[in-house]
Amino acid sequence: MRGNLIAAGALFALGVVSGAAVVATAAPDFVLRGGRFRPLSYAELNPVQKAFADAEIATGRKSFDGPTNMYLRSPEMAKAARPITRYLRFEAPTEHKLKEIVILLTARFWGGQYVWHSHRQFAIEAGLSPAFIDAMAAAKRPVPMTADEAAVYDFFSELLATRQVSDGTFKAMVDRLGERAVVELVTLMGHYHANTALFAIDRYPLPDGAKSEIEKPM
Repeated sequence: MRGNLIAAGALFALGVVSGAAVVATAAPDFVLRGGRFRPLSYAELNPVQKAFADAEIATGRKSFDGPTNMYLRSPEMAKAARPITRYLRFEAPTEHKLKEIVILLTARFWGGQYVWHSHRQFAIEAGLSPAFIDAMAAAKRPVPMTADEAAVYDFFSELLATRQVSDGTFKAMVDRLGERAVVELVTLMGHYHANTALFAIDRYPLPDGAKSEIEKPM
């Protein structure tokens, strides 16, 4: 009996040590970057922040570049925002490349170098050509464009420039993509206004070797 208890104790201790090792190895991989918002370490997170960080680690992500360091200042807000962000980016029926036009135009508006850098590859994977993206970076109207691309580009360029859209621009957008797309894409733009503003306030650094592509805000 004593031998069994000793063996059980040893196994329990081994499990505790193994569990600690998982945390110890996961925590150093949770490397954040930031500017004015100081990059936080895993060890200093409070329980709510740690739960948010653990969920991020559990996704298997290899990099935590992006808003995670800023979101840790309000993990409750970040958790609440995730479902609507996921819906707008990945589940709403508008074609993905059209969503990326909206995101890139919003980044261009702010001079948001990091958002532009991080979404450039997403936009290419969604079907936009590098030449299309380069034109937007230079504040030039891309040529050629499909009718759907032109409707989205014209609508959001006008909205960002004038804080309004003309009847003709509104009609062209609705005729091509419907009123639902107007509501969802404007809301997506709002999300990226908030994120890009946070990156600007933080003075979030580009990754090593990445170049700035936007010369000045819109």
